[in-house]
Amino acid sequence: KKNMHPGKIVSTSQEVEVQVLEVDSVKRRISLGLKQTMRNPWEVFVEKFPVGSTVEGEVKNKTEFGLFLGLEGDVDGMVHLSDLDWKLPGEQVIDNFKKGDMVKAVVLDVDVEKERISLGVKQLEGDPFAEPGDVKKGAVVTCEILEVKEAGIEVQITGTDFTTFIKRSELARDRGDQRAERFAVGEKVDARVIQFDKKARKVQVSIKALEVAEEKEAIAQYGSSDSGATLGDILGNALKKRDK
Repeated sequence: KKNMHPGKIVSTSQEVEVQVLEVDSVKRRISLGLKQTMRNPWEVFVEKFPVGSTVEGEVKNKTEFGLFLGLEGDVDGMVHLSDLDWKLPGEQVIDNFKKGDMVKAVVLDVDVEKERISLGVKQLEGDPFAEPGDVKKGAVVTCEILEVKEAGIEVQITGTDFTTFIKRSELARDRGDQRAERFAVGEKVDARVIQFDKKARKVQVSIKALEVAEEKEAIAQYGSSDSGATLGDILGNALKKRDK
């Protein structure tokens, strides 16, 4: 380990095996190395915990870059801010940790030469964007309302870890119904997925898009612009047939 006081490794009068590193006959000096007789701790670590393994370590330090964990073999590993959580920003999540906490993480990379171990906490859980299930663009999903704001509502797609914000303009087809106060926390609403971007890690849903799609489907099945029927008549017939 770097910068460790010799007194923490050996004691006075203790016999140790060392390796001759350099002999300077002019200065009558011999340089010896103790660590050269031992196995590289990073090599030992990666043999026991290859990439993909789950490890547990104590939080030694918190920095602007992430967490440093003390690991088996007296080596340290780093969890970068971007590897703390799939959904929330690392700058926010890191506040949940403190020195001395025991934290589990997945080994992402081990660079023996640079003596660096990269860890990930969020990798303990599957990436929701890697296996989205039935969530895809155009799909109809049920969402639970998590928060109501003036600008819209925060929702979670039921049965998934996906959360998204539905802005006011996407709350209804009719402008008069585009009011967030119509909704309450805990209620469930149906919406249509209008964006699912794995690369940008973004999912968007719209109640308005679902209403427009249902309206188009009703017109296609039960009426047309040439039939003379009003939209109310068409939707009324559609609802009657659906309820039969």
